[in-house]
Amino acid sequence: MLTKQAGEAQDPWSWVEPSVWSKRMLAALLEGVQGGKWFSLIDKVYAPRNLAAAMKKVVANRGAAGVDHVRVEQFFLRSGPNLKNLAEQLRQDTYRPQAIRRVYIPKLGSTEFRPLGIPTVRDRVVQTALVHVLEPIFEHDFAPTSYGFRPKRGAQQALDRVEALLAEGYCYVVDADLKSYFDTIPHDRLLQRVGEKVSDGRVLKLIESFLKAGILEDLREWTPTSGAPQGAVLSPLLSNIYLNPLDHLLQACGLEVVRYADDFVILCRSLEEANRALEVVQGWVAENGLSLHPTKTRIVDSRSEGFEFLGIRYERGYRFVRKKSLEKLKETIRQKTKRTSGQPLEKTIASLNRTLRGWYGYFRRCHQTVFDGLDAWIRKRLRSLLRKRRKLRGISRHGADERRWPNTWFAEQGLFSLKTAHELRANPL
Repeated sequence: MLTKQAGEAQDPWSWVEPSVWSKRMLAALLEGVQGGKWFSLIDKVYAPRNLAAAMKKVVANRGAAGVDHVRVEQFFLRSGPNLKNLAEQLRQDTYRPQAIRRVYIPKLGSTEFRPLGIPTVRDRVVQTALVHVLEPIFEHDFAPTSYGFRPKRGAQQALDRVEALLAEGYCYVVDADLKSYFDTIPHDRLLQRVGEKVSDGRVLKLIESFLKAGILEDLREWTPTSGAPQGAVLSPLLSNIYLNPLDHLLQACGLEVVRYADDFVILCRSLEEANRALEVVQGWVAENGLSLHPTKTRIVDSRSEGFEFLGIRYERGYRFVRKKSLEKLKETIRQKTKRTSGQPLEKTIASLNRTLRGWYGYFRRCHQTVFDGLDAWIRKRLRSLLRKRRKLRGISRHGADERRWPNTWFAEQGLFSLKTAHELRANPL
């Protein structure tokens, strides 16, 4: 089972960390271990090769310093003694996580703020090493209906599934919203769920120590009684573990669900089926210590109403960019095209192109009118910048500026065109 089968593009388990998961361990995973539980895993967490591999990922992801003010670069410069200390502390059971630095980031298009937890670099390394060990164990039994924070899966596949179901006539959509999901996961029930597959008491204790690590906000510190901090390496895996039974329950009920982390929709053929699906979700959520947002959770007839999922707004058979996602792109472009910028135009365009190519790669399935308007707006921003450099007052308007710097001129400068990319995708050469 570990070799490629005819027609397979690649080994489905090629993503596992090789410093942890040998062929023998993978065989045990696929064939099943005795009693369905894994013992003696802590030594694999603190194995030097695993910690070194974890550190490389943390360094690649960069990120801010935690409460100890140690930056990724500083930790890496002393990686030898740092990793040795971590391995020894984990081996002797003296390792204790440091507090998590809490910051708040604004929710786009809202006056609300989202809490973000920043563990120290040392704790991010240990959490990554822990994920290397645990993820394959749980991934083996995760439902195919979840796509978020999973290897070889992502938002595009989730959106593909939604569109396939809509095309098949699943027009009633249960648009479910879990209220403050990451902050409200019950610790005891989560640990119990992890314990269904992991019997290594030291690993369970390590997970619990991360869940109960102090939260430092300004000068105030407290110990959380629920939740998995957003921003922690371990949290995405734990969040999927907790919601996996819901995925399987909905499947067992014959319902078509598409879930990405805590964001999910259930697509149904009739209003009666949608009402039944919502009742199933409401019952499970209440039994598992969570809650649905009272105003954001609703049933939608997609033939006459719109719903949003993963940044896309589905409306009467068309796909548009969600307003918040569009505003996020525009704010990024505003920062890159300030009229006071002294950066050469070619560097500004190169920076814009990186953003636009990535953004288009995600939203390429949307209606062409989205791209037409954005292209025009971006060129207007650039014309305003060029006016400033010619010591002309005000922002660009129709007329002289468009003749001075026509659309073809920007194409000659190498500016990425969303409209052109969309046309090429629709009508490839």
